[in-house]
Amino acid sequence: MPHSVATIDAPPGARPPDATRRASAAGRSVRPDPALAPIAERLAQGRRLTLDDGRTLYDTPDIWSVCELADSVRRRLHGDVGYYNINRHLNYSNVCALSCKFCEFYAKAGDEKAYTRDLEYIADQARQAVEAGATEIHSVGGLHPTLPFSYYTDLVRTIRDTARALGSDLHVKAFTAVEIVHLARIAKVYRVDDRRAGIRWVLERLKEAGLGSLPGGGAEVFDDRVHDEAFKGKIRSDVWLDVHEVAHELGLNSNATILYGHIEQRAERLVHMDMLRRAQDKALARLGYTPDSHGAVTLTAPGVRQPTPDMTSRGGYFQAIIPLPFFPDGSELEHLPGPGGLENLRTLAVARLMLDNFPHAKAFWIMQTLPMAQLMLQAGADDIDGTVVWYDITKVAGAGTHQEVTVPRLQKIIRDAGFVPVERDTLYRRVERDGRRWQAV
Repeated sequence: MPHSVATIDAPPGARPPDATRRASAAGRSVRPDPALAPIAERLAQGRRLTLDDGRTLYDTPDIWSVCELADSVRRRLHGDVGYYNINRHLNYSNVCALSCKFCEFYAKAGDEKAYTRDLEYIADQARQAVEAGATEIHSVGGLHPTLPFSYYTDLVRTIRDTARALGSDLHVKAFTAVEIVHLARIAKVYRVDDRRAGIRWVLERLKEAGLGSLPGGGAEVFDDRVHDEAFKGKIRSDVWLDVHEVAHELGLNSNATILYGHIEQRAERLVHMDMLRRAQDKALARLGYTPDSHGAVTLTAPGVRQPTPDMTSRGGYFQAIIPLPFFPDGSELEHLPGPGGLENLRTLAVARLMLDNFPHAKAFWIMQTLPMAQLMLQAGADDIDGTVVWYDITKVAGAGTHQEVTVPRLQKIIRDAGFVPVERDTLYRRVERDGRRWQAV
């Protein structure tokens, strides 16, 4: 049997990686790469990987060992658990002032495909979500040039109040950092010399209306060259990070994404990951974690606790990294091929290994596909998202806006990958339910 790189101990009682999968790996054509051995040692000790380590993980032909290392990290953190949730996506408008080259979603006012949802529609979506037993509504949209700020607080309040009237504590996860800055501008509270004050003003009012957390969209790739070529006009990395830091200070959890496989380079992806983990270091230090001498906080080190229920209730940190592959079809960059399956798998694994202070890594099945999400559960991911229902931002070839999957299907996908399906709410608390009624424990 070929030599394999060292793996990381999983929690007590956790099942080791599937024996069949290991046997299959034993017959692989690519020889184990000795350059991965020191990386495996650092991971076993809970030490942070460097950008050079990240380059090695990306460049090695031995993708199987990279996936095995990522699998070991996810098992140390989560054992055999594979998370899913019952959620519903609500895109309130596709009208957008921007024209990002990678985006097929946006429309201009007056376009045939343009839409903006009224509050009656939003209330109906909330009712349908509650009736389906959903624990979350995820709502994002374009940067609408004329909607007033009150529309957005009314949107959140309508979802919250409609759900409460039906006896549900439906969580509202809404508005990317790009949208939050747009809201500060239309509310005329955004100042370049003190942008955090305007961001805070917006988030405080949205939280009062019922906002529970922020999604991770709009990050794309934190690089000025890529920004100026592919999505000029969108906020830069420092502003995106400001929005999430202010949200964390207010006790709102958030996620983070990376859009890869377009004009960026792998090295730029790694810088993006490093910037995210530095921001998470600050968030976790605020929650009581002790940074090392370099200011790093790692959740993958032996004996380090994950965010406790008390920390989860207080909030204020990044929950999950969500790598998103670029789909070229229909965008101004459709001449590009987009990433292949192995690049998708490797990028998820590398993100899990580099982002040592993110509790979760998500394989967003809508953009990765369910079969790829299964593989990613064996390569670092512990979550595949949820039922979704409607999704209009991006589409795998041939998919429409109705992209729904049932709970039994999600559970089967997770079981077939060798894991135990566990329903979670937005804050990764386990859900106990009786039909559509549920509670987080």
